[in-house]
Order: sequence, then C-alpha cells, then structure tokens
Amino acid sequence: MKEIVIIGSGNAALCAAISALENGAEVIILEAAPKDEAGGNSMYTAGAMRFVYNNKNELLPLLDNPSDERIAKTEFGSYTKEHFQKDLLSFNNNKPLSLQQNILIDNSYETMLWLSSHEVKFDPIYSRQTFEKDGKFIFWGGLTLASEGEGVGLVKSELAAVLKLGGKILYSHKATELLSEDGVIKGVVCDTPEGRKELMAGHVILACGGFEANKELRIRYMGQKWGESLVRGTKHNLGAGIMMALEQGAVMEGNLTGCHATPMDKNMPNHGNTDIPFIDRKNYRKICYFLGIMINSKGNRFVDEGINFRNYTYAQFGEAILEQPDSFAWQIFDSKVENLLYAEYRFWDASSIEADTLEELVDKMDGVDKKQTLETILNYNNAVDSEVEFDPTILDGKSTIGLSLNKTNWANKLDHPPFKAFPVRCGITFTYGGLKVNKDAQVLNESDQPIAGLYACGELVGGVFYNGYPGGSGLTSGAVFGKIAGHTAAKHNSIT
Repeated sequence: MKEIVIIGSGNAALCAAISALENGAEVIILEAAPKDEAGGNSMYTAGAMRFVYNNKNELLPLLDNPSDERIAKTEFGSYTKEHFQKDLLSFNNNKPLSLQQNILIDNSYETMLWLSSHEVKFDPIYSRQTFEKDGKFIFWGGLTLASEGEGVGLVKSELAAVLKLGGKILYSHKATELLSEDGVIKGVVCDTPEGRKELMAGHVILACGGFEANKELRIRYMGQKWGESLVRGTKHNLGAGIMMALEQGAVMEGNLTGCHATPMDKNMPNHGNTDIPFIDRKNYRKICYFLGIMINSKGNRFVDEGINFRNYTYAQFGEAILEQPDSFAWQIFDSKVENLLYAEYRFWDASSIEADTLEELVDKMDGVDKKQTLETILNYNNAVDSEVEFDPTILDGKSTIGLSLNKTNWANKLDHPPFKAFPVRCGITFTYGGLKVNKDAQVLNESDQPIAGLYACGELVGGVFYNGYPGGSGLTSGAVFGKIAGHTAAKHNSIT
C-alpha cells in the first residue's frame, strides 16, 4: 500500500492528513515553501471558524477553557443550519445552494467536534465578535469561536496531530506535475533542494490553495484590474494544484472572477511584512469601516458601510475599493468609536493621520479632492438620524436620511475630536473558482467522472463561494473537505 501524498500544508491539507492517518493510511505532505513560510493562507488568518450550532452547550466541548468566568455572562445565541443556508444564498446571485455548500453546512459542526478530538481547541472571539451590553457579552454575526492562537495556533495544533499520528512533511518540495498511467494518478513530480524527484503515491490530495498570488492567472481569469491588487496572504499560492489537475483532464467550477478581497493598509507590502511574525501579519486588515465612513480619491463615499455586520461585507469591500479611482480609499472615524476599533488600527505599522478638526484632517489626506471630501463629510453629518440610539450589537437602523448613498446602520456623526483616517487598498485573500469535486472530494473530469486517485480540498475547490463570503467559513470549508478527502483516499487506498 503506497503512501497518500498531500500537496500543501495549510488547514485543509493538515485536516486531510489527520483524516487519512486515523483511517489507516500512511501520509506524506509536500510543501513548496521552506519551513518558516509554510502553512499557506491559514497562517495569515485570525482563526475564526463558522459552523452550525444550536446553543451554548454545543460549544463547550470545543473550548480550550470551558471554565472561563466570562462564559456564564455570555450570550452566544445560535447559528442554525437554516441561518447558514440563508447567509450563503445571499451571495449566490439567485442560484440555489451548490453541492459543495450543502456539504459545508451539513458537516460543519461534526468537523469541529472531530478537530477538538484531536486536541485542536478554540476560544470565544471576545475581542472581535462581541460588544458588552447590560453586563453581558453579546455575540453577533453568527461567528463565535476561533482557534487557540488564531491561524498560527490552528496550523501548529493540526500539524502536531499529524506528526503524532505518524505523518511526515517535506518542506521546499514544490509539486510541478502529476504522474498518471491509464488515467489513474500514480504520483507527483516535485522540485526539491536536491533536484527533481518523482514520488509514487497511492492517491494524491491537492490542498495547495488558489491562484491569488499569481498575477498572470488573476488577470486571465478575473480581469485586468486584479493585476493591481495587493496579495494579503502567502506568496506560494500560485495555482499550481489547479494547473496540474487541468493537465490531467480536470474541470473548473464556480465563480472564476470572484474572490475574497479585504480592505488592507494602503502601505502594506505584498504578502504582508515578511519581517514580522505570522501572527502579526493579519494586522494589515482594516475592517472597522462600519463604525465610520469610507471616501475615495474624488471625495465621495462609494459603499453603504453599515449595510450589514462586517462579517458579511469585508470580503467584498476590498473589490469595491479596487474599483475606485486610483484604487484606494480613506476610512474616517472620530473618538466616539476609538475603543471599538480593532487592535490592528493601533498596530505599530498602521498608516494613519490624526487631527483636532475635520478641516485639518482633510488637509492631511493625501490623494483626495479636499473640497469634495470635506463637503461629503459635512453632508453625511447633517444626514445622520440623531433620534435613533447607536447599538453595535444589532442592526440598529441608525441611518442617514436623504443622501444618494445612505448608511443603513451605525451612522454616527463625525463630531468628537480627535479625528483619525486610515488609507486602504484592496488585498486579495483567496480565489473562489476552483476544481470541480464530488461529495467524496474526488476531482472530476469534463464527463463528471472522478479522476482516479485525485482529490482536492481547501481554497482550490470551486463551488463553495460565489459572489461573497460569510466570515469564518473558509477555514471551515477547508477542514470539512480535508476530512472528507483524507477519509475517502484512505478507504480507496486500502483496496488498491
């Protein structure tokens, strides 16, 4: 019985490895990056995972510290199957839920329990997903838990489980070609520090991300404008897994022009600052726009910043920024919401300006029509409905009235100095289009038949996300399809 070869070392790959190992297979992981750059995009995340749960009791087995005294005064609410379905459907442009989306929903909680059984534990996201109200912590947006230690901790815990079960990992082993015989995948060709190698395999699982770090493929599949996007995550997600599978007759599925794209610090280097720890690289995100306003270089607002909780908008608003003149914007806040801004707004490397008057602030804002910017801010302030109370725990209906583009919720006047502004650009996180798979995570050809010996999981699976993304569902998808791919590959491996 030959080893199962898994290409990639992020959350999806490691879940596939755990699943295959616990089902009796031998596993070897091939990672293109050196050890200090491994882990894929999972290492850049805050580790949040979206899944179905019905009450607080269902969360307790997942927690690293179920005795945390805050839990007794926390309202976690619920996130039902129907709610998850509704959230995904809201981004489908009137398409019904896909096979992949139903698999994600139906297996989400079970997969979280499974991870917990392998000592991958989670913490409530008190710092980002709650607001205190009447002495209680109120969770909002259906997203409650993140892995202990965020994305870095998730990868570390999953890798520990892989090694404990006897799995092996080879770094700086870049897969370049799939080996096949009579239509059956038999192995992998890879470039290594010792030169070109061929590794024979019982089955191959592709888990090496989308094509977001490949400028040429972004332009080919998504359009010219995406050539200008910053890349938020790893530089190693170049679409290699997708391209290798296409050479073996695989087909793509899903929205090839779509992606997770987030507002990022305008001065962020591509892939974040590689001189700082992985756990800090997420701090380039700037996703508290719902507490203020965003203005483009022409001095105009261009999105309804409060249309929904940021969980449902941040992965889309990056593209909205990319589409603006000069492809950047400013986020503007006053001191009333200073304590609500996420930690990344205070990150040592954060680009920002500050002033005691709006006129002084606008004067410091580079690259904008200053007259129109000030007019937009003053018109916004005059349009805020002061009769409605601000409440960040709900869609509070505190809106502007009479603007051509109203802010629907959380519309506070910008009237308490000091005022702060943060310049932002679009940072692409991962691409939505990918390989077509069946319910067993087998890669399909143009006849909708499985390519024998080939499986896929993670970001390179198409059909999971179309025109948007409810926050936290990407890591869950990787875990769900990783678990399925590993189990199926191990089962088939035992009879070949």
